[in-house]
Amino acid sequence: MSVTLARATFTLPVGEVHALVGGDPAAPPLLFLHGFPDHPPTAVPFLQHLAQAHRVVAPWLRGYAPSPIVGPYDVETLAADACALIDQLGGTVDLVGHDWGAVITYAVCQQSGRRVRRAVTMSVPHPATFLRSLAYSTQWRKSWYMGLFQLPGAGWLAKRRDLALIDRLWRDWSPGFTLDDARRAELHACLSRSLPAPIEYYRAILRPLSTLADRTRKSQTMIATPLLQLHGRDDGCIVPPTEADRRWFEHRVLEIVPSVGHFLHVETPEAIAARIVRWLA
Repeated sequence: MSVTLARATFTLPVGEVHALVGGDPAAPPLLFLHGFPDHPPTAVPFLQHLAQAHRVVAPWLRGYAPSPIVGPYDVETLAADACALIDQLGGTVDLVGHDWGAVITYAVCQQSGRRVRRAVTMSVPHPATFLRSLAYSTQWRKSWYMGLFQLPGAGWLAKRRDLALIDRLWRDWSPGFTLDDARRAELHACLSRSLPAPIEYYRAILRPLSTLADRTRKSQTMIATPLLQLHGRDDGCIVPPTEADRRWFEHRVLEIVPSVGHFLHVETPEAIAARIVRWLA
């Protein structure tokens, strides 16, 4: 039976945050954090499967309309947004994050682990693992867009020719998968209203340079929260982590999922949601 997802708003320090919400209000709360270049409606089939066992809340992150598009966009600020929402959901949740949502999930687990019962990250490894992987030429090549987003006018480049760059990233990152026209149009509308804010996430990685070393050290904190890492074997964006990367976790399960790419939860929503529900149970 399909679960209906409704629009809701939450008043946080950043302003009025919009979200998709669904599932039994008495069920365990689950917070889903989307990534780039994405927003919650793209994942509706996936969220509907999760909502059969959980009370699901999927916000548009800071920088994505209709939520506030004001900065700053550093990871600590994004994690604080998530923590403020978790507090409104009862103080403890199961936390699921994809792409930038995964980065925020790691930060919340590092800084406020008491707020997270169990966590799931998709398509992005632990920050320390990712930084180390940049030493490999394959990851450098895959991360070309991060360099592009540092340039003045990057927001204009992302918008030109009806967001052709965004469509290219989806094609490259999930080879063989095509987002249907209706969801693609809805995503384009969100990003057209939001840019350049979503790419400011990438600019905030390096800025300010004076605090980069300290922020890098903080990102290498051990994570005590039980955590499931899911990564598509055909991911065209991020090199999958390995079992050697478990040193950043007290309890981690890693699964490399065959025949899917970066947007694995959009490509095979039922299978990925079922795996997550089993883990959280």
